[in-house]
Amino acid sequence: MINEKLDTNQKALQINVDAKRYGTFAEIGAGQEVARWFFRVGGAAKTVAKTISAYDMAVSDAIYGPTDRYVSRRRLKAMLDYEYDLLLERLENKRGSSTAFFAFADTVTTRREEGHGWLGIKFQSEPGADASEIYIHVRMLDGENVRQQEALGVIGVNLIYGTIYAHRNPETLIRSLLDNLTWERVEVDMIRFAGPAFAGVDNRLMALQLVREGLTEAAMFTAQGEAIQWAEALYNKPVLVQRGSFRPVTRATLDVLERGLEQFLKEPDLKGEQPQVLMEMTLRHLTSDHGIDAADFLQRAETLRALGKTVLVSNFRRFHRLASYLSRYTKRPLGIALGASNLKEIFDESFYNESEGGLLGGLGQLFKNPARLYVYPHLELETGQLVTADNYPISPRLRHLYLYLMQNRYIQGVSNFDPNLARIRRREVIAGIQSGEENWEQMVPPQIVEIIKRERLFGYRSHTRGVAPA
Repeated sequence: MINEKLDTNQKALQINVDAKRYGTFAEIGAGQEVARWFFRVGGAAKTVAKTISAYDMAVSDAIYGPTDRYVSRRRLKAMLDYEYDLLLERLENKRGSSTAFFAFADTVTTRREEGHGWLGIKFQSEPGADASEIYIHVRMLDGENVRQQEALGVIGVNLIYGTIYAHRNPETLIRSLLDNLTWERVEVDMIRFAGPAFAGVDNRLMALQLVREGLTEAAMFTAQGEAIQWAEALYNKPVLVQRGSFRPVTRATLDVLERGLEQFLKEPDLKGEQPQVLMEMTLRHLTSDHGIDAADFLQRAETLRALGKTVLVSNFRRFHRLASYLSRYTKRPLGIALGASNLKEIFDESFYNESEGGLLGGLGQLFKNPARLYVYPHLELETGQLVTADNYPISPRLRHLYLYLMQNRYIQGVSNFDPNLARIRRREVIAGIQSGEENWEQMVPPQIVEIIKRERLFGYRSHTRGVAPA
C-alpha cells in the first residue's frame, strides 16, 4: 500500500476507512492543518477520537506542563505522552482488543521568511502493543504563512500514513515523507525512531537516509547514536568542525582536530567557552564504486563513538555551504580544522557557482561568522616537501586574496604539530588492518585500535605470524 503513489486526500481517506486505527490530534501554532485533512475527506469519525489546539500558552501549560520553549522536542514529547495516556485511560477497556491507538502532535511556528516545528506520533503497531514513537523536525521554506500551513498538513498526513503502513520499513517511510511536496518547500532535518516497533532500527542510519533521499542537506547524531536537531546542539555556541572519511580515525586525523581545537580556544571571541565539536562525513566521503555501504558507515560511526564525538552527515561538497548552513543556527565563531591539501579545493574557482558570486561569494559565506581555517601541514611523500599554510602554492592571480586572509587570521597555520604523524596515510592503515599486519596499530589512537580489533571493523584480520595456514 505504501508503494502506491497516493495524493494526500487518498492517504487520509485510506486511514479513515481502516477500522483498526483510532487516535487523537493535538496541534499548536498553525491551526489544525493535519486533522483538517481527515475531516475533509469524510469518515473521520472512524479515525478521530479528539482534536485539540491548545494555542494559548496558559492553556497549553495547564494541560502539558509549564515550559519556556513551546516549539521544541520537549514540548512535543509532553503533548504525545499526555494525549496518548489519556486516550488509553478513556478507551482501552472499551475497544482496546480491536483498536491500535495513536496520538499525533505537532508544535510549530510559521513565519514569513521560514517556519519550523516538531511533529510526532506515539502509536501501537497492533492492538494491545506497547507504544512506539517517531519524532521529526521540519523547516518550512515557503514565503507565505498559508503555504507553510498547507505543507504542514501534507507532511503530517504523510507521517501518519507512513507510520501505519510502513513502520516495518523505515527507509520507505522516510522516502514517503515528502510525497506531494518538494524539498524547496519542506526540509526534514531530524528523525528519531523509538519503541518495540523499531527494535532493530539504528537512528544513525536513519540520519544518513534523510540526507541520501534529499530530505535535508545534513543530519546529526550524538556519540551515543541519538538523533538531534541542529539548534539543539549548536544554538548560540561556537563550533569546530573536522571533515573527513574517518575510515578509520588515525593519529594524524586526531592531531589535526586537537591542534585546531587548541588554537580555536585561544580566539578572543570564544571568551573561554568550550565549542561544540563536530566530525563531518559527506556523502562523497561515504560513496564508493558500489555506492554507500550502510555497514561501513556504521563502523565509522562506531569509531567516532569511541572518541565521544558528535557526527554530522552532509551533502556539502563545498566548505562554504557547510559554513553557511551552520550560520543558520549560531552566530558564534566557527572553526574548521583541515589539512593543507584541502586548500586546493577551497581556492579552486571551478568549485563555485556564478549564481553565488563565484569564488569571492563563496569565500564571503565561508568566513562571515567569523570562521577560521586551522591548516595542518601536509607532507608530500613523493618530494618530501611539507606544505603549510605559509608556503601553500596558491595561484598567482589569487595570491593577494590569500595573503589578505592569512594576515587577518582567517587562515592560520597550525603550530605545535607532530611532524612524524604527517607521514600517516589512511590507505596504508586500511591495508594493514585487512592484511593482519601489526604496524597499523602504531598509526591509530589506542581506543580506536581496541574497537577495531574487538568488533572486527573494516575487514580486520588478526595477526597470524608464526601460525601455519589451515
